[in-house]
Amino acid sequence: MEHAASRGSFSGRLGFILAAAGSAVGLGNLWRFPYLAEQYGGGIFLLTYIVLVITFGVALMITEIAIGRRTGKSCIDAFLDLGEKYKVVGWLIAIIPLIIVPYYCVIGGWVTKYFVEYMSGMGSTLAGGSFYESFTSVSLPGLFDNPVIWFVIYAILSVSVVAFGVQKGVERMSKVLLPGLLILLVGICLYTLTLDGISDGLQYYLVPDFNQFSMKTVLGALGQLFYSLSLAMGIMITYGSYMRKNVDIEKSAYTICLMDSCVAFLCGLMIVPAVVVFIGPGLTDGFGLMFETMPLVFETMPAGHAIGAIFFLLAMFAAWTSSISLSETAVSIFRDRWGWRRSIACIVCLVLILALGMLSCLGFGPLSNIQPFGMSFLGFFDFITNSVLMPIAAIITCIIIGYFVKPKFVIDEVESSGKFRIKHAYVYLVKFICPVLMVIILVAGLLDYFGIYTI
Repeated sequence: MEHAASRGSFSGRLGFILAAAGSAVGLGNLWRFPYLAEQYGGGIFLLTYIVLVITFGVALMITEIAIGRRTGKSCIDAFLDLGEKYKVVGWLIAIIPLIIVPYYCVIGGWVTKYFVEYMSGMGSTLAGGSFYESFTSVSLPGLFDNPVIWFVIYAILSVSVVAFGVQKGVERMSKVLLPGLLILLVGICLYTLTLDGISDGLQYYLVPDFNQFSMKTVLGALGQLFYSLSLAMGIMITYGSYMRKNVDIEKSAYTICLMDSCVAFLCGLMIVPAVVVFIGPGLTDGFGLMFETMPLVFETMPAGHAIGAIFFLLAMFAAWTSSISLSETAVSIFRDRWGWRRSIACIVCLVLILALGMLSCLGFGPLSNIQPFGMSFLGFFDFITNSVLMPIAAIITCIIIGYFVKPKFVIDEVESSGKFRIKHAYVYLVKFICPVLMVIILVAGLLDYFGIYTI
């Protein structure tokens, strides 16, 4: 098996934070956070989300980073180090990125196609209402109107970055993409604030209505936090294994959570007020928001086509940082488990992405008649990872650290490179609060999906 020293590492705290934050900042911030914020009461949703981030989110992130750095391994071998009986947990977590990255690359391909369309002056075509459905159903005639082409291009680009290694590939691209993403995001936000009538949209998004607070608000915010921070999918364990021993884990976790939350807030600020002003309240949920609603907004907005091109460039950056981190996690698992060279691991990863992703890519067209549990392949993969496997992985991780390995395992690693300011609170969070909340998410999500009980 490959020696840990040859695995590579981030250059320092900045490199680690930018790579980890880049992983967390993804399409979930751009399409999922805005419609959830609108759906669950705007300001009260934001407040709930922030409270959960600084408690639940930080505790889980510290746990995963500490496990990765202390063991110096990716998720399977990291849990094996905790004890032979925990290896199955590592395998469970290892499966998650292998399921997510293929369909994520499919969506990344869609984003890339939309960016190219706006850059070529064809933005009005995208706002026609039927383009999204025709494109994803593989019913458009042109070669470059085929989603398979864009999926393959996007997957190759993502894995190619990983092939260059931790510092020269993952870290270097994160140092370019994340600042670029933030600049574009702030620029569009500033522009939307100058639009006529935007104050009504801002009030709709920012002013909290405490009458709208409910258990659904908490579950919605918790589910988004879980999805957004790249928790329980092996990424933070893998990135922690590349983290140098002198980097402060607690400060890094806070910084990553803060950056991700700021981006999520700005995405909501960029999208929700503009949609309210130009389209009206009631956002389209899911991917319809990005691929159907936003082109309509840009069509009616002053300088909309230019803003549309910038928006989808931003979305492409966000998708790329996350798909790179997911691919790196998969490659790291192959290298640690079987001692493969990075080049071989990348080739195997790409083959798996293309094979499994083709189901999602063709699931709205030629394979649309095949619907596991009544869902498209993409919808099924998204549901089984985000609503089932990730909550289970998080619950088991908390129980293992809280009751068997003991919180001291994490505390000692955090304190080896800095003061652990929330040490006492962390014990209660990982033993009681986090697992209970995750059980609620898991049970509520499953009951709601099967129509047994709606909160």
